[in-house]
Parts: sequence; structure tokens; C-alpha cells
Amino acid sequence: MNRKPLRECKILVTPRSFAKYDKSLKDKLENSVKKVSYNDKGRPLKEEELINIIGEFDGYIAGLDEITKKVIDNIKELKIIARYGTGVDRVDLEAAKSAGIYVTNTPGANSVSVAELTIGMAISASRNIVYANNQVRTGKWPRIKGISLVDKTFGIIGLGNVGKEVALRLKPFECRVLAYDTKFDYEFAKKNNIDFLEIDNLLKESDFVSLHIPVCPLTVNMVDKSFLGKMKKGSFLINTARGELVDEIALYNSIKNGYLKGAALDAFHDEPCNPDNPLLKLSQVIVTSHIGAATDNASNKMTSMSISECIAVLKGDKPSFAVVDPSS
Repeated sequence: MNRKPLRECKILVTPRSFAKYDKSLKDKLENSVKKVSYNDKGRPLKEEELINIIGEFDGYIAGLDEITKKVIDNIKELKIIARYGTGVDRVDLEAAKSAGIYVTNTPGANSVSVAELTIGMAISASRNIVYANNQVRTGKWPRIKGISLVDKTFGIIGLGNVGKEVALRLKPFECRVLAYDTKFDYEFAKKNNIDFLEIDNLLKESDFVSLHIPVCPLTVNMVDKSFLGKMKKGSFLINTARGELVDEIALYNSIKNGYLKGAALDAFHDEPCNPDNPLLKLSQVIVTSHIGAATDNASNKMTSMSISECIAVLKGDKPSFAVVDPSS
């Protein structure tokens, strides 16, 4: 494969929080290559938008963009798609490999930040913090009943990097922690007093259920009417992973009908979230704009790692965190 000198390369950068906190990282990238172009849309790029621009770039530091086969078919010079984050569900990995393109990610870089948001959302939902805030701002002074995390059961679906960080941060709350994962880390669980349960039993026993799994054909809309019906009555659902995991209409109906106590969601099927989404009409639902990784700690780590991966490949070296290695 013919390679340009690094100083002649062009790189596309689309994540909104890229180098947001440490500007020196942005300078490092811009001083290494010929041109860096940034996403000015304030949201992930759609397939048709990428098709029109992708042909001119040698490297691509990607946010949650729609990197489909059609996009990859329009690539001319691209050598690497460096995901700014962990999930690669929005990248057509087979098409990338066929086109000879590396796909990398930044494992572990945002785990602590997403875990912190998860804990924050659990407390906010159980104590009705957002609702109370809005009521006080209108001149009201309600005595709102809350639920303490102490002595409650917290179920974690997906005991990977984020799930483990959530479990560690639950220790001071004196919760019983349950977890499920297809590749369960029994050593970590034993060390940290975490019980393994199959999903149905975890749902039955948990006062809080938190999702920390990737999107794949088996997990799309996994949280459906049947899943929600197996959850403990009066429990909470927390999703700081991917919106595609949740059947939003089924979740709306479960909360509206009073079966679930509430939910806290950082991700949706459609992003930005449609203002007509019925979940936004429920005061029992706390929503944020996919901000799990939007902290100084996570941004700096993901920025640094994605730059290093991108530059390594453009220089002809092997990346450290290849999800797709076209040379293998």
C-alpha cells in the first residue's frame, strides 16, 4: 500500500468533545499533518454527509457517525477509522476490512466517566432530584418521597470496563450488587462481593438495572416488553450505553402504567432525541444528551489515544488497539 508522508495527510475529526479540555492535544495533531477538518454540525454525521466528504481524507477520528458500507465504498485514500470511544457498532467492520482500512478504538478511556454518570443518574432518579429542582424553580416546595440506595439491589448487565467501575463505586452505598456477562469475570466478582445471576433472575431481584453492553444483532431492542415485565415492580432502568438497546415505546408504556418507577437515559435510538419522543413527557424519566464520556478525564484520554492510533497507521506502523486489522 502506497503511503503519503505524514505531513501531506488530511484527517477528519468528528467527535464533539475532541480536545475540548486540553488544547495542546489538538495542536499536536494539527502540527503533525497537512490539514485537519472538524465536524461543525454539533451532532454525529449521517451517511449521506460522509459520502460527500470522505474521499479526501487519509485518516478519520470518528465519533458516533454512520460509517456504512456506502460510506466506505466512497473512500479513496483512507487508511484508518480511529473511533473516539469504545463502541464500533456504527462502523461496518466487514466493509472496512475488505477496503483495507484499520478500525481502532479507545478501550477503558471513558469507563470512569460513564460509571460516574451512571451512579449520578441512579441517585437522581431514586431521589427525584430533577423533578424537585423544576418544582422549586416554579415557587413550589414539595415533600417528595425518595428511595435510598442503601440495602437495595443493583443489577449490572455487562461487567466489562464500565460495569466494573460502576460496581466499585457502589461499595460505599452498601448495595447488594448483581451482575451478568457472557464472559463473566469471576475473580473480579469474588474479590468485590458481586453475585453472578442469569438475566431473568437479575431482573427479578434488582431495584436498579443498569445497561453496559454493546449493540449487536442479539442486543438491539433487548429491553423490550418481555424484558421489562421481568423486572421488579417499582424498579429503575438506567441506560448509559446505547439507545438501540431499548425498545422506547415498551419502556414508555411500562413507566406510564406504573410498573417501573422510572428510568434514566443518556442514549436514544435517534440522536439528537426527537422532541416528540413520548419518554420526554414523563417526569419519572431523566434524560441527558449522550454525555457519559463528556468529561475532562475521558476526553483527554480518548483524544490522546485516537490521535496516537491515527498517526501510527498513517506512518505505516501497527496501532495498539485494532478492532479491525486488514493485514491479518
